[in-house]
Amino acid sequence: MNKILNKSFMTNLLSVVIIGVGYLSPVQPELIKSIGYFALSGAITNWLAIYMLFEKVPFLYGSGVIPARFEEFKLSIKQLMMHQFFTVNNIEQFIQTEEQQGSKMLNLEPFLNAVDYDKIYESLVSSIMESSFGGMLLMMGGPDALVPLKEPFTEKMKHTLVEMIASDRFKAALKDGLDAHKIGIDIIDKIENVIDKRLNELTPQLVKEMVQAIIRQHLGWLVVWGGIFGGLMGALFIFA
Repeated sequence: MNKILNKSFMTNLLSVVIIGVGYLSPVQPELIKSIGYFALSGAITNWLAIYMLFEKVPFLYGSGVIPARFEEFKLSIKQLMMHQFFTVNNIEQFIQTEEQQGSKMLNLEPFLNAVDYDKIYESLVSSIMESSFGGMLLMMGGPDALVPLKEPFTEKMKHTLVEMIASDRFKAALKDGLDAHKIGIDIIDKIENVIDKRLNELTPQLVKEMVQAIIRQHLGWLVVWGGIFGGLMGALFIFA
C-alpha cells in the first residue's frame, strides 16, 4: 500500500497547496479554490473507496468487501484455474503432443541394456534339460554342450527385441496403453486436490494481500485521476 499512500499523499498535498494559493492569489481566487477543493474531494473519495475495498470501516456498509467475501474469492480462483487452464481437453492435448514428440525421440536402448540375457539363456537351457531332449543332451555333455550357442543366442535376442520395439504394432500397443483421457482425468483430480489444499490454507488476510499485490500498482493512479478530474469539475463549476 506504500505506493498508493505516496500517490494519495502527493495528490492531496497538491490539492491543499492549490487551495492555499486560491486564498492568496489576487487573480481568479474563486476559480483556483474551486479547482483545489474539487481535486481534494475527488482524491479523498477515490482513496476512501480503495481503502474500503480492503478494510472494514465502521458504519459504512459494504466496506471491507474483499476480506468479508474471501470464500467467494477462493472459489473464483479455483474456477479460474480449473475451467480456464487445467481442463481435461487441455491436459489431453498436452499428453498427445508429448506422445507424438516422444515417439520420434523414443530411446529404448537403456531398456535393452537392462535386460538380463544371461538369465534368459539359463531359463532356455533349463527348459531344454527338463524336456524330452534333456536325456539326449546329457549324452552329448549336458548344459556345457550349449555354451557355444550362448553368445549367438544373446545377439539374436537383442536383434529380435530391437526389431520388435521398432515395429508399428509395438508402437500402437504402447500408444493404446497410454490412455490420454484417463491420464488427463487423473491429473485433473490431483491438481484439484492440490488447489483445494492450498485454498483451504488461505485466510482473509492472505486473500487481501494477494488482491493488493495484483492491482496495487494501478490503484494509486485512481487517486491521482480522481484529483485531476475533480479539479476539472471544479473549473467547470465556476464557469457554469
